[in-house]
Amino acid sequence: MRNLFTAAALAVIRYAKIYGTHHRPWLTRLLARRPTKAAAIALANKLARMAWAMMARNERYKEPAALAA
Repeated sequence: MRNLFTAAALAVIRYAKIYGTHHRPWLTRLLARRPTKAAAIALANKLARMAWAMMARNERYKEPAALAA
């Protein structure tokens, strides 16, 4: 599972570098402070925590209001 989350995070970062991260301010700040691999691990951790919370609460993903607009 860890490898899948890391691969997904690297894909998100690769996409963000091509198309921009204006709608993901957390990722923008992280990439400015850390190397790509360290940012990918942090993003993978965030994805894993979100997945765990959704499974534990038996909920679907709810996009944050700031990103939905």
